[in-house]
Amino acid sequence: MREKILAVIEKNSRIDIRDLAVLLGESETAVANEIADMEKENIICGYHTLINWENTSNEKVVALIEVKVTPQRGMGFDKLAERIYQYSEVNAVYLMSGAYDFTVILEGKTMRQVAQFVSDKLAPLDSVLSTATHFVLKKYKDHGTVLCDQVQDERMLITP
Repeated sequence: MREKILAVIEKNSRIDIRDLAVLLGESETAVANEIADMEKENIICGYHTLINWENTSNEKVVALIEVKVTPQRGMGFDKLAERIYQYSEVNAVYLMSGAYDFTVILEGKTMRQVAQFVSDKLAPLDSVLSTATHFVLKKYKDHGTVLCDQVQDERMLITP
């Protein structure tokens, strides 16, 4: 039942417990208890709303920052990741395989604000060897949801 609940609420976290129970063929109490257990076990870590900020008057800059680091002895990457994710500007930190160690995703009001975060807070950390900042120019799809209007083929159909 857990996997089924997770699959449904990952796509629609606002689904009513009653509707979810009917969909799964379970009792409301069983579904509610299972969700509560998953919250306690930190399987369900939060509920979020996906907003297309381009359709608002609110200006935001989203950046992905590649970070190369030297892991700390006895702690690996975890302690440094914790230092980075403590900053309020940071939305996500991922340990990566490949050419760099972390991907840091953050939001700012301007590119300058993002650049200042990198130069004043991120790059000076002891273990950070280098950073590369990439700015998101447009989001087409996020968390499985298409955010922009579908491109329509405006060519005319010609038949012989």
